[in-house]
Amino acid sequence: MTTPAIVARPASRPQPPIQAEPAWTVDAVLALFELPFADLVFRAQEALRTHFDPNAVQRSTLLSIKTGNCSEDCGYCSQSKRYQTGLETQRLLSTEEVLAAAKAAKAQGAGRFCMGAAWRGPKEKDMAAVAEMVREVKALGLETCVTLGILKDGQAEALQAAGLDYYNHNLDTAPEYYGDVVTTHSYQDRLDTLQSVRAAGLKVCSGGIVGMGETRQHRAGLIAKLASLDPPPESVPINNLVPIPGTPLAGSEPVDIFEFVRTIAAARITMPRSYVRLSAGREQMNEAEQTLCFLAGANSIFYGDQLLTTSNPRADGDNALFEKLGLRGV
Repeated sequence: MTTPAIVARPASRPQPPIQAEPAWTVDAVLALFELPFADLVFRAQEALRTHFDPNAVQRSTLLSIKTGNCSEDCGYCSQSKRYQTGLETQRLLSTEEVLAAAKAAKAQGAGRFCMGAAWRGPKEKDMAAVAEMVREVKALGLETCVTLGILKDGQAEALQAAGLDYYNHNLDTAPEYYGDVVTTHSYQDRLDTLQSVRAAGLKVCSGGIVGMGETRQHRAGLIAKLASLDPPPESVPINNLVPIPGTPLAGSEPVDIFEFVRTIAAARITMPRSYVRLSAGREQMNEAEQTLCFLAGANSIFYGDQLLTTSNPRADGDNALFEKLGLRGV
């Protein structure tokens, strides 16, 4: 009887430890802003190409499902009832109305459908209707996102059970500048909502607004705060303020396009695995300026003719720009 040969098993190769993202302080992010422009964009491209297809851009369509008459005093927002902006208020849409908009968005090539309601936070009586919207939109094969304001206990879990993918709640700006923009709810309120969203197993969409009178240090502070969330948001919208007549920020001076692009690049470098969305204000940019943003690491846009209350570049214009640049929507 032959004794079977003993086959030596190769020693298991030790696995490298999971590398945590670096801790981004305000000073560290500020140092990124101060790099020569080409060096900054090069670093942002490196970060983008490490984690994403650099020629794929995620497309989201945004729908206001309840417009105006909001109790809050966000200084940039046309939907606050404290300001006279001429906005026509609108009740909560029906599921049928939302579903029709979602089908149209999908037909145009959107991959994610975002629904926003002008509330301080949803009342319990509204949650069943929103959950139904989420379920129906999800059934179309679209990713789903909602922005409903500050969430109460159990509401994030209810949205998760309905099939929600992302919850949007922006930090807006740096903690030390926040009180110049909003006074009716605190920065901690925003962080608490993001924590409850994470605890419910939802993905986080959180970013901010550039051009509200903040300094470069404030912009660096916003990016550092977002990057220090554990984990950072999966989706990071960077908005360029669209000044709305009647709001406190109506007279804000526009931010230089290169400073805006630096903000995009800093977000990409500090949150390399996140989608960085070129969001509000894109209609005011020409094709070359938008292209700079894509080069700096933006790989998501709002797609469609309308945001919540402001206009957005037409889909056919976006398609033409994508063709020129060799980009594809996902």
